[in-house]
Amino acid sequence: MAAYVVADVEITDPEIFSKYREQLPGTVEPYGGRFAVRGGRQEVLEGDWRPHRLIVVEFPDLSRAQAWYHSAEYAPLIALRQKSARTNLVIVEGV
Repeated sequence: MAAYVVADVEITDPEIFSKYREQLPGTVEPYGGRFAVRGGRQEVLEGDWRPHRLIVVEFPDLSRAQAWYHSAEYAPLIALRQKSARTNLVIVEGV
């Protein structure tokens, strides 16, 4: 069953964040991940949530999503992202 990494990212340092964005796909693809949403226009239909930059990455299953997040390849990018953005991030299983 597919799993999704969903992130709401508020970029605070665009220059540093651009380094994160450039390197990110190379860490996702080896784990079978693909971007379903990577920024783009959005419309809030209900509630108070006002996402900044919304990202959705689909993985083949939960274990692959978790393996990517905890991987040695992604670890230095986590530091870049945390230095250049405020992020809410979850992994959720699909149906």
